[in-house]
Amino acid sequence: MEKRDLIADGKAKSMYATDDASYCIMLFRDDTSAFDGVKKEKLARKGMVNNRFNAFIMEKLAAQGIPTHFVRQLNDTEALVKRLKMMPIECVVRNIAAGSICRRLGVQEGLELTPPTFELFLKNDELHDPMINEYHIAAFKWAQPDHVEQARQLSFRVNTILKALFAEAGMLLVDYKLEFGLSADGVVTLADEFSPDGCRIWDAETREKLDKDRFRQDLGNVIESYELVGRRLGLSFD
Repeated sequence: MEKRDLIADGKAKSMYATDDASYCIMLFRDDTSAFDGVKKEKLARKGMVNNRFNAFIMEKLAAQGIPTHFVRQLNDTEALVKRLKMMPIECVVRNIAAGSICRRLGVQEGLELTPPTFELFLKNDELHDPMINEYHIAAFKWAQPDHVEQARQLSFRVNTILKALFAEAGMLLVDYKLEFGLSADGVVTLADEFSPDGCRIWDAETREKLDKDRFRQDLGNVIESYELVGRRLGLSFD
């Protein structure tokens, strides 16, 4: 697979075309940012750690019947993925209150949410990814209603699979965001990545934060915590 032109450059990843129009190469960089890019830093090994973490999770999900764009890991920082027609929305599942939901609704961090909540956000950096609902999506034709419903169902299936996976390793899956797109044959497919950059993970006993909040809140040992999560799940980063 030949790597060609840059398609998109995000905060922490870059997407490249290949000589096959059905596939892209996703590059995980060491760049780290928070608060809509206000806080930025390069963290050594981050690209490698997130690439391996994402490959592990995507393979676990695919084995449980979740359609994903992930094909295979190419090297330490690159993965081959299917090219999708992306829906410009983010799907967020919350099992425990943390982050923006606490600020928006005045609830205490750590409150267990039963049932888990599902939220939608418009993927737009300039607008700071505003919260939206199914009526906005339909009115502005950002995605088809049935595709949004399929994304919701898949998000909760992912929750069932990953909550159990993390629990077995002594961790709590607090919340996470997912992105979806349409494959060439119209299947709603999980895209982007799943890593400690896009979810919150706490130690089940101490509730120590093991995710990107360590960067947001200046807690230190960011990548070391990512690696700890991975090792508990059975990954190796050597």
